[in-house]
Amino acid sequence: MTGEPRADLRADCARCFGLCCVAPAFRASADFAITKPAGQPCPHLAADFGCGIHDALRPRGFPGCVVYDCFGAGQKVAQVTFGGRDWRAAPEHAEQMFGTFAAVRQLHELMWYLNEALALIPSGPLRGRLQDALAALDALTMGAPADIARVDLPGRWRAANALLVQASEQARPPGGADLRGADLAGKDLRGTDLRAASLRGALLIGADLRGADLARADLTGADLRGADLGRADLTQAIFVTQAQLEAARGDARTGLPAGLGRPAHWP
Repeated sequence: MTGEPRADLRADCARCFGLCCVAPAFRASADFAITKPAGQPCPHLAADFGCGIHDALRPRGFPGCVVYDCFGAGQKVAQVTFGGRDWRAAPEHAEQMFGTFAAVRQLHELMWYLNEALALIPSGPLRGRLQDALAALDALTMGAPADIARVDLPGRWRAANALLVQASEQARPPGGADLRGADLAGKDLRGTDLRAASLRGALLIGADLRGADLARADLTGADLRGADLGRADLTQAIFVTQAQLEAARGDARTGLPAGLGRPAHWP
């Protein structure tokens, strides 16, 4: 289940300056074929800020790039915060731009979750608190770089997470399993009834979830890397991100929440 889509919370790479290809650091691993320090452009970043191997990221050893989502922070920082000045043309702003991008990405991710929560809570006091929190974060992302740098990101996460937990508890029918933070990596969960379960932060790396029923299950932050979602029903699962689906495996019978796309690497 997904909320009403907000264009500003979806990545628009054409309006960015390849910030996700420069600002973060990554190390050679199963997710990245090379090691790259923070602030150094990926060698595959093209002159037009596009990815030179975009259509072959997985076979070239960069699945981590496929699952990365800036939640629209890239175009916000590029076009709004820095007014269209790119880091190549204005290198004196590069370090500040990269730091701002890292902060705004976290704020945009929180905004995405709060927006999803609003779809679950149609009325009542909690809905008002969710709306206020979303508006406050939105305002922060419109600030100057120096103001954004002073934002207490851990504090904002704690405050927003408290609201998201309340939204999850209200939206899920009683009786669901409490599997928050559970280590379920590699577990055989085929056909398991996980309806209304809390799987917030659960480790589901390589888990076999084929045929599992995840209706109204909370998947906030669940690690689905390599999990098999073949025939699993996620149509009504809550707080599912596109990145989680991209990290998992599925098939033509996997039921997806409205608004999320079937990953290209699924059969």
